Amino acid sequence: MIPWLISGFTVIAVYLLNRWENKNIKSLLNWFPAILFAYLIPAGITALMDIDLSQDEIHDYSKLYFIPLAIIAVMSSLSFLQLKSIGWKPIAVFVAGSFWIAVFPFFLALFLLDSELISELFINQEYWKGVPPIVGGWIGGSTSQLVLKELVACPENIFLTVLVMDNILVNIWTILMFQGIKESDFLNRKLKITNLSMPEAIKKREGKSLSPLLCFLILTAFVFVINALVDSFVIKIIVLSAIGLLLSSLIKNWNFGFVLKFGGILILVVMAVLGLKLKFSLVEFELGFLGFMIVWLLSHFIILLLVAKLLNVNTAWVPIASMANVGGIATAPAVTAAYEPKWMPHAIILAILSMATGTFWGMLTIFLFRSYFF
Repeated sequence: MIPWLISGFTVIAVYLLNRWENKNIKSLLNWFPAILFAYLIPAGITALMDIDLSQDEIHDYSKLYFIPLAIIAVMSSLSFLQLKSIGWKPIAVFVAGSFWIAVFPFFLALFLLDSELISELFINQEYWKGVPPIVGGWIGGSTSQLVLKELVACPENIFLTVLVMDNILVNIWTILMFQGIKESDFLNRKLKITNLSMPEAIKKREGKSLSPLLCFLILTAFVFVINALVDSFVIKIIVLSAIGLLLSSLIKNWNFGFVLKFGGILILVVMAVLGLKLKFSLVEFELGFLGFMIVWLLSHFIILLLVAKLLNVNTAWVPIASMANVGGIATAPAVTAAYEPKWMPHAIILAILSMATGTFWGMLTIFLFRSYFF
C-alpha cells in the first residue's frame, strides 16, 4: 500500500504544481520540468522514511499496464491527415534530425573506439545504456525515455545522471532556438533558399468526438488483450504502437485531445513509480558525457541546416524541427511563435510525431550498439 500512496501523492502534487499560476513556480518549471519532480519526490520520501521499494510489485504493474497504456495513448494522438498539411519537406527536415540523434552516438563510438570516453566510460562503466533513454527523451519525450530505459536496462545512477544533464541542456538549447529562429530570414539569404511558402492550414475533423470514457475503455481493452497474448515487452510496445496509429486513423471521431492528456498523466504515474527505485547516493556527474551530449546537439543542428539547404526549405523549420525533436509539445510551438504564429499548429503536430516515433529511434540506437559492441 505504501508505494501506491507515495506514487499517488506524487502524481497529484506534480499535476497541481504544473497548473499553479505562480510566476516563481513557472520560472522554476521552465528550468526543471514537473516531470523531473515526479521522479525525485518518491526518491526523497523513501530516503526520509529509510525504506527500499525498488523491488515492490508496483513496478511489475507499471511495466504491464501503465507503460503500455501510455504508449497506445500517445500513439493514438497522431493524425496522418494533419501531417499531410505540413508538407513533406519540413517533415523530411524533422526526420533527418531524428535520424541523426539516433545514429550519431554509434558512429562517434566507432570513430573514438580506443578513447577513454568510449572504452572506459561508455563500455566498461556502461554509460552507453544512458544513450537510448536520451534518444527517446529528445525525440519522443518522457514516454519513450521510460520505455527505452526498460528496454536497455539502464542503471538508476546513470539514468538520473543523464536525466539531470538532459534537462539542463534542453533548457539552454530552447533559449538558443528562440534566438536562432529570429535569424531565419538572414540564414535563408546566406544559404540562398528561395522556397519560403506557407504550409497548408491544419485540417480539423468535423463532428463530435468520442467520449473520454469510451476512449479509455478502448485503450485499456487493447492493453489487456495484448498482455494476454504477448509475453515480450518489446513486441508489446510495437503492437500497441501500431494499434494506436490505427485507432487514430480509422475511428472518425477519435478524441485526440483526451488521449494526449491521458498519456501525459500516465507518464507522471510511470515516472513516480520509477522514482521509488532511485537512491540519491548513486548519483554521479560525468563531465566527459556532458561534453559528448553538447557535441551531439550541435551536430544535430548542423545536419538540419544542411538538409534544409538541400531541400531548399525555409530555415525556420530547422529550429522548429529541432524543438519538436528535443523540446516537445510545449516548447516547439512557443519557439515557432517567435517567427510565425500561424505555424504553431504545425509545430504541435511535429511534436506529436516526435512523441510517436521516439521509442523506435531509440530501438535503432540499442540495435546498433549491441550489434557491434556486445
